Amino acid sequence: MRDGRLAPGDKLISEIAIAQRLGVSRPTIRRAIQELVDKGLLVRRRGVGTQVVHGQVTREVELTSLYEDLLSTRHEPGTRVLELDVRPTPDDVAAALGVPPGTEVVFMRRERLADGTTVAILENHLPAAYSDITADDLEQHGLYQLLRTRGVTVRVARQRIGARRAHGDEAERLGIDESGPVLTMERTAFDAAGRAVEHGRHCYRPDRYSFETTLVAK
Repeated sequence: MRDGRLAPGDKLISEIAIAQRLGVSRPTIRRAIQELVDKGLLVRRRGVGTQVVHGQVTREVELTSLYEDLLSTRHEPGTRVLELDVRPTPDDVAAALGVPPGTEVVFMRRERLADGTTVAILENHLPAAYSDITADDLEQHGLYQLLRTRGVTVRVARQRIGARRAHGDEAERLGIDESGPVLTMERTAFDAAGRAVEHGRHCYRPDRYSFETTLVAK
């Protein structure tokens, strides 16, 4: 499934056939298949059998953009720009960016696709200095790539990962049940001088997306 030899929609051979091919017991194969079902890589359908579905996008928690992460993991990224304008910043976003409430900032809302399927809805606020970023720019490049072309190097970020119910048009756009659960990430990124350069609030389809971290004991 990872290298494409099993494509979405392909059916698996029977548990008995897999067990015989690999020389292991049928209960072991059944548990292994169930693990892949639990991870969203396979689906069992009555009268059809076990089929491959689109695999999850697994993202290591690093200081990179989702667009770059998709490229690095051999997924085809895509973008639909839903909103892009300059508007007064809400109080909470102003606090994150370190500007007075009501300061005009760039607001962008996008759908991020992986291999043609929407996996995330991204909302970002940036200082008004970046109001030259266009919808075409956002469709062709990741946000951090665009910032780098403007001389900005993101050095550090504060980030919070969580979950909530979908609201507004999120469920429809992500293709999930109305008010279904979504993963969330909120991030404020800073440049080398300590200035806030973007504040993002993103939500992700949980059966197609996950975060991965490496923990090291001190």
